[in-house]
Amino acid sequence: MNSITSKELINYPTAVLVSGGLDSAILLADMVNHKYPTVWPIFIQCGLYWEKTELHYLKKFINALGSPNLGELVVLDIPVHDLYKDHWSLTGINVPDRESPDEAVFLPGRNVLLTAKSLLWCNLNQVKSLSLAVLESNPFPDSTDSFFLGMEQAINESVSGNVKLLRPYAGMHKTDVLKLGREAPLEHTFSCIYPTNGVHCGKCNKCAERKNGFTNASMKDPTSYFYEQ
Repeated sequence: MNSITSKELINYPTAVLVSGGLDSAILLADMVNHKYPTVWPIFIQCGLYWEKTELHYLKKFINALGSPNLGELVVLDIPVHDLYKDHWSLTGINVPDRESPDEAVFLPGRNVLLTAKSLLWCNLNQVKSLSLAVLESNPFPDSTDSFFLGMEQAINESVSGNVKLLRPYAGMHKTDVLKLGREAPLEHTFSCIYPTNGVHCGKCNKCAERKNGFTNASMKDPTSYFYEQ
């Protein structure tokens, strides 16, 4: 960065890209506890099948945190209907189930869209850093060190900015993150890609990942699943 070192970032407002899922929600709570002057949660709306339910849970999670240094939720729009067309993430048809590999839930270009607009918002609002809850186990090509470094440099260069892109959990797995956030109101998080009657479906790829996370962390799962089996 030009004039602010990584150690000095704690003295400036920061932002966290949140989806409402376990990892990003725990990261938001973690950053709030680090006592930044203001922590802005940023949610990106793309028009995906599960977003309305996800946003509902995220607002409940933020309210449950109730920290004085937690900024108001920022909601930004990046519609992807013209890109994804009849993709399962928009239609809810043939959603990857619990038996599917992680690669089945890959959304092309998603991190390009999310990080670009979030970094621009930070630059335009004098927020000096943006944190993402990317984990060690993320298998996708838009989650590499070189990708995020390139995004940081390109967006900052485009506006003569200097926002730092942080990935505090880059060397961690979901089990580690869950243990870190065991005191957070995790019952208000949402990980499902096929919400049913306003709750987790219990049979999609992401519900299976959520269940396994709590099991592997030896933690009680506070989630209501429509299909319990």
